[in-house]
Amino acid sequence: MQIRENVSLKPYNTFGIDARTRFFAEAMTEEAVISIAESLEEVHHPLLILGGGSNILLTKDFQGTVLRVSAKGIRVIRENEENVWVKASAGENWDDFVSYCVAQGWGGLENLSGIPGNAGTSPVQNIGAYGVEMSDTFDMLEAFDLETKERRTFLKSECRFGYRESIFKLQFKGRYIILNVTFCLRKKPLLCLDYGNIRAELERMKRGVPRVADVREAVCRIRSRKLPDPVVTGNAGSFFKNPVILPEEFERLKGTFPGIISFPQENKIKLAAAWLIEQCGWKGKRKGEAGVHSVQPLVLVNHGNATGKEILELSEEIKRSVQDKFGVTLETEVNVI
Repeated sequence: MQIRENVSLKPYNTFGIDARTRFFAEAMTEEAVISIAESLEEVHHPLLILGGGSNILLTKDFQGTVLRVSAKGIRVIRENEENVWVKASAGENWDDFVSYCVAQGWGGLENLSGIPGNAGTSPVQNIGAYGVEMSDTFDMLEAFDLETKERRTFLKSECRFGYRESIFKLQFKGRYIILNVTFCLRKKPLLCLDYGNIRAELERMKRGVPRVADVREAVCRIRSRKLPDPVVTGNAGSFFKNPVILPEEFERLKGTFPGIISFPQENKIKLAAAWLIEQCGWKGKRKGEAGVHSVQPLVLVNHGNATGKEILELSEEIKRSVQDKFGVTLETEVNVI
């Protein structure tokens, strides 16, 4: 085990923010994750667990230890005629894992194609896209408890998944290191095609009866047109959550803004944050090196050398303008450090 000192985190976060950490360690196996976590004494605290660095905004140097979880591995743990249970180690690249499952013809994750990050961080905010959430196929995960120094298994019912939420983002934030995640996928897929432009994209592709591979390709095509590549332009995907409001509040807004975009959400209404932001004039706008993407206003971008603080300040301005115009509060989706 090697713990390095005074390390730049620029290569390890998709925003490309050049913040530094006092200590840095990388674990290539689950056993190494546990070994490093057990060895860290108070001098190395606080501890920041880093996966793919795709859902984080670093606003300052980190005065503790960053542990990058890079353990890889995919294996089938059981199956029957209808389903297959697949375990992914926490350091598996999420899209590579989805690609692997789709290549086997297993259904359930294809709508989540192209999402940056690693498998181990997917349960934390219950990632979702195009009408599907990770929790739809989630079965269980194993995690290391930093308080008790023991491994623990979490079943789906224990994770308290919600819209971009889980127990690991709320009550247990910072307590557990996720080691691996198991998904229950369908051998006879039930395709989800009615969200966004998936059907229209499939029609353009002219593939006939769609398969999971076709849905994955359609989603990747849509995402490539709408979202910036973090390798080219620093970003963390959607910076804000879509706000969820009560029906009576929606009726009030609809009376004033008849073109408002919405989606039913159980007994509530989900608004399109991108539409709200665009109506406030932010689409494509930039302040120095920090900016709003010119196609998808949910995405804040680093045009080169923006600091995390500058991006955070821009996000706060956007929140205030949406609140002033619509009376709606935007919540940040990324983890601000």
